[in-house]
Amino acid sequence: MAGTIRLGTAGWVYEPWRDNFYPKGLKQKDELAWSSARLGNIEINATFYSHQKVASFQNWAAATPENFVFSVKGHQFVTHIKRLKDVEIPLANFFASGVLALGSKLGPFCWQLPGNAKYDAQRMEAFLNLLPHTPEALVALASKSEGLKTEPYLDTTGITRIRHAIEVRHESFAVPGFIEQLRAHNVALVFADTTEWEYIDQTADFAYARLQGAPGAEAYTPEERAIRGDWLRALAEGRPVGWIYIAGPEDSPPPRDVHAFFVSTDKDNAPHNARAVMAQLGLAGPGE
Repeated sequence: MAGTIRLGTAGWVYEPWRDNFYPKGLKQKDELAWSSARLGNIEINATFYSHQKVASFQNWAAATPENFVFSVKGHQFVTHIKRLKDVEIPLANFFASGVLALGSKLGPFCWQLPGNAKYDAQRMEAFLNLLPHTPEALVALASKSEGLKTEPYLDTTGITRIRHAIEVRHESFAVPGFIEQLRAHNVALVFADTTEWEYIDQTADFAYARLQGAPGAEAYTPEERAIRGDWLRALAEGRPVGWIYIAGPEDSPPPRDVHAFFVSTDKDNAPHNARAVMAQLGLAGPGE
């Protein structure tokens, strides 16, 4: 049985989409409802820059259809300022800040490291050991929060599992030991299809792709989109993907849920890229 494939975008508020994706005259407050009905998931970027209000998460969850999920970008204080060092309390504060208010709409957390962050096996292991993988473990960690401006939000209603993905971009991470660490902790290595990070090793019971735009080009061609669609189908069905590996392909890859987002270089076309690959794979949005 194949895993579930969800395709979407990083964010939903983007001025150019008002000319080429959203219907003319659609109010900005209605853009999330429109896009989430037609996409499988959306990555929340605002959480990278600052803690968001509980009410914001509740409103986002309420605006989206059933069977839709958000990926949540981890806070930059953890990834870029502390660079994963001594982050128990920052993690606790992040998890207590309101992310649980997404309820059943909560998908994976994505921890994106800066491009110049180098691999430190001990620091990485300490960080991976802190990441909670169950609602109970998340609440236990979040209960240690300190100095929040609001009461910790610890209600896990509708949440059955916690998943994490990590995005790295420095060549020092391209060692088998890093892959072994992620597999031991069931944390997904983000696949980014860039010349800077072009590896597709699978390290968790789900896959996470941030599709940046075809290397060396400003936009995907239909053929390049189709190739990526084939990759996602193979990951979901448990078949090897013909791409570049650090530790080599798995002997018997299992079927995996797949979360994929079109972002960055080809952002103007991101929702259309997602919709095109969804059509290729025979997928419909949860509101269609």
